[in-house]
Amino acid sequence: MNRSAERRVKRLQAHGERGLLAGSRHGLEKESLRVTPAGHIAQTPHPEGLGSPLCHPEITTDYSEALLELVTPAYTHGEAALQHLADLHRYTVDQTGDELLWATSMPCIVGGDKSIPIADYGDSNIGRMKHVYRHGLDWRYGRTMQAIAGIHFNYSFSEAFLRSVQAREDDRRDFATFRSDFYFRLIRNFQRYGWLVPYLMGASPAICKSFTGGRNLDFESFSANTFYTPYATSLRMSDIGYKNNAQAALEIDYNNLDAYVASLRAAISTPDPEYARIGTLVDGVWRQLNTNVLQIENEYYSFVRPKAVAQSGEPPTCALNRAGVEYVEIRALDLNPFNPIGIDADQIGFLETLLVFCLLEDSPPINALEQHHINANQGLVARHGRDPNLTLHRGDGERVGLRDWADELLGAMTGPAELLDEVHQDGRYSRILADYRASVADAGRTPSAQVLAAMHAHNEEFVEFALRTSAEHVETIRQWPLDESVRARLADEAIRSRAEQADMEARDEPPFEAFVDQYFAQESTNGR
Repeated sequence: MNRSAERRVKRLQAHGERGLLAGSRHGLEKESLRVTPAGHIAQTPHPEGLGSPLCHPEITTDYSEALLELVTPAYTHGEAALQHLADLHRYTVDQTGDELLWATSMPCIVGGDKSIPIADYGDSNIGRMKHVYRHGLDWRYGRTMQAIAGIHFNYSFSEAFLRSVQAREDDRRDFATFRSDFYFRLIRNFQRYGWLVPYLMGASPAICKSFTGGRNLDFESFSANTFYTPYATSLRMSDIGYKNNAQAALEIDYNNLDAYVASLRAAISTPDPEYARIGTLVDGVWRQLNTNVLQIENEYYSFVRPKAVAQSGEPPTCALNRAGVEYVEIRALDLNPFNPIGIDADQIGFLETLLVFCLLEDSPPINALEQHHINANQGLVARHGRDPNLTLHRGDGERVGLRDWADELLGAMTGPAELLDEVHQDGRYSRILADYRASVADAGRTPSAQVLAAMHAHNEEFVEFALRTSAEHVETIRQWPLDESVRARLADEAIRSRAEQADMEARDEPPFEAFVDQYFAQESTNGR
């Protein structure tokens, strides 16, 4: 590591440019399964009081009708995003009756694929497209994987900070081009170093045996109904979760915006023989949107995504071509089962520090060999991250102990933490960094280790641990006050969103086949 981030931090500080990160923005997207008091996936429809999942901007569903997704706006303070997420939880639990919000990323008792209802978005063309896309995921990967929950952290750097970095780099390009290029510099480094997140924050070292239908996929038995891996950090991000083998051959290029868009669009337009055997419209029933390697961009799972705010009906790659990269979406986070809303302020603070470091550290292009090693590292940490003897691939193949490399990385993040400390003037980021550095030295402090310790202490199966924790969290959330203006706003939004969906369904629309063709035509005609 050449400590380029440290040099850039000192250069910014030498020019007296402090506190420029104050305008950076934070947003959260949190998924939670609705489950019965007995720990089974809820079969009830999306609660009426939560509005339309198609049209509500803050309360929607992900893959399943039972998989809630709570979305905050972007805030300049992470604490404000956390409070908004807490308010959404407080409102939601009043609408879900005796159902619980499952506290862990790995799901509850799974009674096969048919126990996971696919989300329903109504009869408009866009609603049907979202539903058909999910049927395609079922045909391609099965529904069980889609019942996994996570939390996504959206982050954008303040324009003042990015312009200051551009000036210090003496970069004369237009700002939008520079911004996209620097976000991809961050993304490449997050690919390299993002394994820190499942190591430090992963909380899914065990699963209910029902998740695999009882098949032992290189696990050990923790108890009669629980599989685990002794040193696992995040089985959610392992080969049984979002790093599944079905997408292992995909080669998405993160070296610049044009290459990223081109490689993603190639996957969306390249036929796949296996998916062709499934078909699209079979006996009058849509099975998937197309038979290509990816149906749409969002089917590709990754630790991090470049993002731009999309206009209505606009595919993500078209938004990126139009606006450039406006923010990044970090997707490596398990739900924190020890927090009622699944994430806390220290986690956000560490992620901010890591992202500043990834932006400022030199980030050479990633070649095929390094990408292979990156993928291997992510899998190793997910399955075996707390093994004290685990080594990872660095660069083009050097093997280094995880703890040694992690300690080196957190040491290099000292300067970025100081930059962020200048925003709040209270040393919080340096304190957070020191706390997480202690978890490098002692893996027993990590959430994954604490989950297993709690299961041992209570002599619990995984489902029993998660069910007890979920029930405790719902009771805690019910005790939180909710400002009446917030309650009224969310109640009004539920009514408004239902009315918007009804209006959409009442309009004259082209046939669904034509709508789908028109959607994908945008990508073929939208170049740079």
